[in-house]
Amino acid sequence: MSDLSQVPIQKKKLMGYVGFHNLPNQFHRKSLKKGFQFTLMVVGESGLGKSTLINSLFNTNLYPPKDSKEPTPETPKTVEIQAISADFEENGVKLKLTCIDTPGFGDFVNNEDSWKPILENIEARYDAYLDQENRVNRKKTVDTRVHSCIYFIAPTGHSLKPLDIEFMKKLGNRTNLIPVVAKSDTLTDDEIKQFKQRILEDIAFHNIPIYQPDSHENDDPETIAENKDIVSKIPFAVVGSDKEFEVNRKKVRGRQYPWGVIDIENEEHCDFVSLRKMLIRTHMEELKEHTNDVLYENYRVEKLKETGGQIAEPSLNPTAKFDQERVAHEQKMAKMEAEMKAVFQQKVAEKEAKLKQSEDELYARHREMKDQLERQRQELEDKKKRLASGTKKGKSLFK
Repeated sequence: MSDLSQVPIQKKKLMGYVGFHNLPNQFHRKSLKKGFQFTLMVVGESGLGKSTLINSLFNTNLYPPKDSKEPTPETPKTVEIQAISADFEENGVKLKLTCIDTPGFGDFVNNEDSWKPILENIEARYDAYLDQENRVNRKKTVDTRVHSCIYFIAPTGHSLKPLDIEFMKKLGNRTNLIPVVAKSDTLTDDEIKQFKQRILEDIAFHNIPIYQPDSHENDDPETIAENKDIVSKIPFAVVGSDKEFEVNRKKVRGRQYPWGVIDIENEEHCDFVSLRKMLIRTHMEELKEHTNDVLYENYRVEKLKETGGQIAEPSLNPTAKFDQERVAHEQKMAKMEAEMKAVFQQKVAEKEAKLKQSEDELYARHREMKDQLERQRQELEDKKKRLASGTKKGKSLFK
């Protein structure tokens, strides 16, 4: 079968009205009927306002207020994975949101490998989706993959901690990583600016992949400028709040201090609006597409290579596909046979070395015992001679 991608494409001019300019409207109606789905993960140390920020982003009480509890022997000593789902509707548009929290991350004396349960959860969701793709009936495929991960950085004002760097390096290639500076109202404007610069320097130095909106050829100037503005705010310095205060006869969500109120939706106070704009209003579908087309696809290829699977090629006929699978199976068996031979030879060599060592030790011990017996025999001979000479001297005295 010829390669369809090589078929020349001709550009023609319409002679009259056809009507396919309504295709976006068809997609719009289909999307409204089906609804949208998004899975968001939040990671960070306790007390950085993860739940409050999620409630602020979606303007709802998805997470109830938490009671502060003292640590007890029953307190989990590992990172937990907790998911909560909710259905929303706004102006006829339905959204199913799944939010994944990771309590316990960074809260222990030893936080080594605390990223592992989180990475395992993300990859388990990829595995579940891959398993659904391989089924005969794929009509009821459910997408539970993590489409984005907001990582909360403590507002230390210095630079990224080793835990931050390790986590972001491990998960940057598995999910759309969005770093945010939590509780940025604890820093001054100059401190935030310098802190952001140090974070970006650490990210560049350690080659940490983070999500940044892409620009496309067909983007209008307004969209390009909007994307540039969003990129310039990364990492987002955010403040979350579900409380309202009255400022100039207007109710705003924010935090009240003796010197005034921080309005979380005032872009001069924090980057909350930019984060919400990117995550929900302008790039939610792009985050899902990047997850499916890039992150998941890379994982799928890696997984198939690990298991010895082959990526299907539509141009192959069944016979060629069978031959390809047979060759792959033979190569796999030959590799396993070679590995088993190598292991067997290694074990034989180790056994021979141990036997040789035991033989040498027995020989050395035998020689040592022989020398010791020889010394004892010689000592007895000397004693015998001394006794014999003493007896002759005694007899001569009696005479």
